[in-house]
Amino acid sequence: MPSALASLAALAALAARCAALRPALAFSKYQGLGNDFLLVDNRDSATPKASPAEAAALCDRNFGVGADGVIFVMPGENGADFKMTIYNSDSSEPEMCGNGIRCLARYLGELGCEGAKDGDDEVFTIATGAGPIVPVVRGDGLITVDMGEPELAGPKVPCALAPTDGDRVVDAALEAGGATYAVTAVSMGNPHSVAFVDDAKAVDLGVTGKAVELNTDAFPEKVNAEFVDVVDRSHVNMVVWERGCGVTLACGTGACAVGVAGVLTGRTDRTCEVMLPGGPLEIEWRESDNKVYMTGPAEFVFSGSAPLPEQ
Repeated sequence: MPSALASLAALAALAARCAALRPALAFSKYQGLGNDFLLVDNRDSATPKASPAEAAALCDRNFGVGADGVIFVMPGENGADFKMTIYNSDSSEPEMCGNGIRCLARYLGELGCEGAKDGDDEVFTIATGAGPIVPVVRGDGLITVDMGEPELAGPKVPCALAPTDGDRVVDAALEAGGATYAVTAVSMGNPHSVAFVDDAKAVDLGVTGKAVELNTDAFPEKVNAEFVDVVDRSHVNMVVWERGCGVTLACGTGACAVGVAGVLTGRTDRTCEVMLPGGPLEIEWRESDNKVYMTGPAEFVFSGSAPLPEQ
């Protein structure tokens, strides 16, 4: 009779052979201020090369590659150069991701894709669940993204709290984690709750941020929860609990929502540096066209491949 150790070795060898037979997914990992993503070249198919469950397994930081999400560069549609599909680390599919789209724009260079030229800059149009988004890869290495116009009507965010300013929800009371916060609801293609506090870093995101995200009485589609303290009219500090991800080092759409909420509540100017745990983003809510512009970095980390997990 074979020994227990021999049996275990045989099982391990069989598992390894089975893993080798599973299809592998090639990817490049990028990060934008510590918000990290696996980028997949999916230009040859309108179907993502991994399912939401497979993406979630790849994102696992203990048993997978580790990431906040998987982004697929899909064929363009409706006149866009490309389409972005993203699955979060919990397998949900958000409408948009600000740090993710900067990473996508940087990844396009790795793929050899060229955008429209504007001097030393390259301009791309990307189809997303939030509509067309336009990132500009600048000659100085930073990426500026035209994030479009914010949606402020409460029902369209969507937010079910009673409006406080016309149809807008601005500094409305919301209970979370045993305390009451004044929150402003903003959609940047995905919903955000912005609360200004005395000290953003003192907020227990695991309790309070999660409670805000899951308060479907106030936010029927759940929500990204940002907590912000104001340094001066052009500088704020922000922490975030992302819908579908939890605590992250940065959230681009969240920083945009913070810039908008700062103006709506009279706390900041239209151009503001938002300092996140992963670093700063420059946000401008331009009065001339009502659009929000986000500027920040995106950096290559490494390339690799991984077998798709068993379903």
